[in-house]
Amino acid sequence: MRKPAALPDTNFILRYLLRDIEDQYQETEAFFEDVRSGKTTALVYQAVLVECLYILTKHYQVPRAAASSNLTALLQYKGIANPDKAVLVRSLALFAETPLDPVDCILAAQSALARHSVMTFDKALQKILKQTAAA
Repeated sequence: MRKPAALPDTNFILRYLLRDIEDQYQETEAFFEDVRSGKTTALVYQAVLVECLYILTKHYQVPRAAASSNLTALLQYKGIANPDKAVLVRSLALFAETPLDPVDCILAAQSALARHSVMTFDKALQKILKQTAAA
């Protein structure tokens, strides 16, 4: 029987990415090395990803592209078992390339990949939806 997936929370992921609290970083590095190799399975929930983006860009002033790139790299680890990984990776790319907030990026990515309609009055989101539909 396979071991259930671990669910890293925002602070756990941030300690890994920021390396700002040494003892906590050591624990997260060991965990994510096991995830990178596929020895451990993990799921990164959308809400956690959104919160990571918010804290990285607003509190730590990490540029959007760098925050997106670091989280995308994490999602590529062999043990990340998210069934929505393609949506998350695409949403991170949109986050790096557009001024949209993370939730709108997830909606746009889901719409582009699954051809769902997004119901919105947000002009910036509507513009991105038209661009991604044309691509």
